[in-house]
Amino acid sequence: MWTIISTIVVGLIIGALARLVLPGRQNISIVMTILLGVIGAFLGSWIPVQFFGYGNSSGGIAWIPLIIGVAVAALLIVAYGSMTGRSNTGTGVR
Repeated sequence: MWTIISTIVVGLIIGALARLVLPGRQNISIVMTILLGVIGAFLGSWIPVQFFGYGNSSGGIAWIPLIIGVAVAALLIVAYGSMTGRSNTGTGVR
């Protein structure tokens, strides 16, 4: 049970950070933000280990997986918005 709760919390944090780095306003629900954040967090921790042999041997916050997770979640949010037709609003550019 604790794993599910912590996964949702991490997904919420990663998804929120991803939405913060994107310009404009994303018209997606909080549930989709959490889901895309969870996927981004998973890929963000898998990619550095699988392809670059990353290991957080010093302990503390694993910054590289966090940054990659936010970037992946941001890409997923943009892809989701383009697939569903929910584009960014409030950018001021037309």
